[in-house]
Amino acid sequence: MKLSALLLVGTALFAGAGLASAAGEPKDHAHEAKAQHGGVVSVVKDVNYELVASASELRLYVSDHGKPAELTGAKARLTMLSGSKKEEATLAPAGGALQAKGSYAVAAGTKVVAQVALQGKPAQSVRFTLK
Repeated sequence: MKLSALLLVGTALFAGAGLASAAGEPKDHAHEAKAQHGGVVSVVKDVNYELVASASELRLYVSDHGKPAELTGAKARLTMLSGSKKEEATLAPAGGALQAKGSYAVAAGTKVVAQVALQGKPAQSVRFTLK
């Protein structure tokens, strides 16, 4: 009887510890994706991509573990979908970000798919929903 009670208590403690761990603090290797430039952030393979979109300019900031990524030789192609309207833009390095200037429809809810190629690394597909 004592052995079964001990096993029951041990199992309950083990299960409780697992639940507390799952609901508690984030893991050490995780990092928060906070907007640093007022845009929308998406994280792919521990790299933060922040898209700042206005009617006249698109800027894509790239950072790896809080440090700005090297953008020399980088490029990005954005496809923006808003209702039945589709727009595309090509971004090039400018002022610490990948940038394009023009006239863009960037209403809340617009879906954006970016193909981002940093020099010497494979291209990444990054998705955003504008707010």
